[in-house]
Amino acid sequence: MHSVVRVAIYTRVSTEDQAKEGFSLAAQEERLRAYCQARGWEVAGIYRDDGHSGRNIRRPAYQKMMEERDAWDTILVLKMDRIHRNSRNFMEMMESLGAAEKDFVSATESLDTTTAMGRFVMDIIQRIAQLESEQIGERVYIGMSQKAKTGPGVLGFPAPLGYEVSEGALRINDREAVIVRDIFERAQAGKTMEEIASELNDEHIVTKRGASWTSVKIYRILHNPVYAGHLRWDRFERKAEHEPIVSVDLFNQVQQALRARAPFATAHEPPTQLEA
Repeated sequence: MHSVVRVAIYTRVSTEDQAKEGFSLAAQEERLRAYCQARGWEVAGIYRDDGHSGRNIRRPAYQKMMEERDAWDTILVLKMDRIHRNSRNFMEMMESLGAAEKDFVSATESLDTTTAMGRFVMDIIQRIAQLESEQIGERVYIGMSQKAKTGPGVLGFPAPLGYEVSEGALRINDREAVIVRDIFERAQAGKTMEEIASELNDEHIVTKRGASWTSVKIYRILHNPVYAGHLRWDRFERKAEHEPIVSVDLFNQVQQALRARAPFATAHEPPTQLEA
């Protein structure tokens, strides 16, 4: 880093801010230039976003500033909400600046990553944000688990081959369901997953996304209880409301056949036998 700190001054006003005294771009810039002078910093660039919301990053001056990060060492703003009004965007920016060994300073708030105290404060803010993110994830997980146990619904996952989602429920796609039944029947007849994939490719039958088949894709279909009318979320499994494509009996027969043919590869997996 240069001995003299090179600063990117960033100013922003939204449409609402333009009517407020002291929020003008000129007023922000004047105070920030004075701040740089007081600290002996060099102004490397002025970036102004006029009439742009701070809730997204689709701002021309902001984007230009981030593209020109080699020209400056520190971003300087009057207040944190001048650069971001969305906490996730702010934390992503801070992670990006940290990776590039750049700093961030808010002139009127106690956030200055050029100092040890500022870095300490930033670390606390990041830890709080991480905690919040993990708590949200836990709440989503609990909600999904409860939904899996009690229903109804498809748990937010895209419809697998053989189904479509209509009004929040799984509906059979007749054309695709033929392929699914065929895969289960081939597995019941003793075909390996590699053989089934190869045969489908030779017959020019494609996946839901129009791709070729692999043994992994066959594996996912043969082990998915949704085809037997069940839903699984983590360790929870229950009988669902949608119409099955294969019977529970056929599904269980295929599970037994797969485990018999590959006992070592599947020894670590829990049994996938379903109750009718």
